Amino acid sequence: MQTPTDEQVLKVLDTGLMLGPTAIAKNIDKHRVTVSNRLRELCNYGLVERPEEGYYGITDLGEQYLEGELDASELDESTDES
Repeated sequence: MQTPTDEQVLKVLDTGLMLGPTAIAKNIDKHRVTVSNRLRELCNYGLVERPEEGYYGITDLGEQYLEGELDASELDESTDES
């Protein structure tokens, strides 16, 4: 995890909206490519899901991380490429 960028991405998605990388990047003042790369990694760790192409949402695991119930060191990278 790349704190604080990953946390910023998760916080934007914690609003309950499904958003694309461009909208997320605009809201956290980061470049879209940076956000796209972080979203890919966050998906690999199960913190973010991609319910449809181009859109992302936070998972229950992502919410647990933001609430401090989960430590990043406890996460395993999956190879699921959704």
